[in-house]
Amino acid sequence: MRKLSELCGLRFFRHLGKIFLPLALVSVAMTQPAPQTTPPPSQIDVRALFQQGESALRSGKLDEAERAFRSVLAANPQVAGAYANLGVIYMRRKQWQSALEMLRKAEHLAPTVAGVRLNIGLVYYRQDNFRAATSPFESVVRDAPASYQARYLLGLCYFLTERYADAVSALKPLWGQSSNQLNYLYVLGIAAGKAGRADLEQQALGRMAGIGQDSPEMHLLIGKAHINHEEYDDAVKELDLAVRGNERLPFVHFYLGWAYLKKQELDRAKIEFLKDVAIEPDVAYNYDQLGTINYLQQQDQEAEKNLRKALRLDPTLASSHYQLARVLQREGKLKEALVEIETAGKLDQTSSSIHYLRGQLLQRVGRTQEAKTEMETTTRMMNEQRSKRQKELYSSPLPNPELKQEPQ
Repeated sequence: MRKLSELCGLRFFRHLGKIFLPLALVSVAMTQPAPQTTPPPSQIDVRALFQQGESALRSGKLDEAERAFRSVLAANPQVAGAYANLGVIYMRRKQWQSALEMLRKAEHLAPTVAGVRLNIGLVYYRQDNFRAATSPFESVVRDAPASYQARYLLGLCYFLTERYADAVSALKPLWGQSSNQLNYLYVLGIAAGKAGRADLEQQALGRMAGIGQDSPEMHLLIGKAHINHEEYDDAVKELDLAVRGNERLPFVHFYLGWAYLKKQELDRAKIEFLKDVAIEPDVAYNYDQLGTINYLQQQDQEAEKNLRKALRLDPTLASSHYQLARVLQREGKLKEALVEIETAGKLDQTSSSIHYLRGQLLQRVGRTQEAKTEMETTTRMMNEQRSKRQKELYSSPLPNPELKQEPQ
């Protein structure tokens, strides 16, 4: 077997993000000066409404909590905690823009509350916008250097934007708390290697090999590394070992499905994705891949159903918009297909396949000059990327559903 550091190279670690780090949303209490005398009835009502909202939020009753916090703001629009908690509600619903608007208002009213800035960072992080997430996390770590979550997430943002020395600086102080976590060790190890810290690299990867040993989690990580190296038979072997150790290990069936799909074993891939759906029903990538399989098996109605489900869960999945456009094109729904492919193009501006399909659709609806421009763009992009071995079917990099888990 290859050395761990060779197998788990940059291409593997660049896309992993987090597996074992839960993302906790931070709710904010009502922060107003304590009254010196008996408060008027209106203030009592506001405090009672706020407490009702907090209770509903803790119980997961999001609609009830939203109504309560909206009522608080109707009575007093200066309550930062109400805006912050509305932000948390919208985050749980994955309504990212609304969440950001509420959190920015809370930040304006309460600039010293680190939890608000942590949630702002999480909004960007959950959308894979690691560069935008960096600044909020930096501000939290600056004000609260002992914040484990903020420091860990900041280190991951540095790592995922290839700021390796900064990643080491952020993550190394967490060794005492995190050196039993495989995810922490491999991110730190690879970042250290890229930053020229060979001693720390060997320390982290050695520790990773020592504690991982024959664990299901270790087999999952090695299996995913094999996938990134396009070694699909080896990936299946490792992932099967992971399943034997823990058949409900999050995402192990997803990666098995991915490996089988790459091996063109469509029925086996479908079985694995459905197994992962049973464990993680809200992971959009499963429906995205099921839709792709349905398309390849000429099951257009089922493909459309799964792809629309994926997009309800995550409207930013360019691959789902692309595959849905292909389904709609085959069904003759050209205008609908064009809407989907244009959305895909906005989300992923690097895919020649998206430009090619858009060119085809434009030609078929009679927009010939625009179609010609798209085909010229396709040719230029393919020439630029020729050394990277283009695929006939559009395929995004190996996705990381770990990053999309609902915060606990």
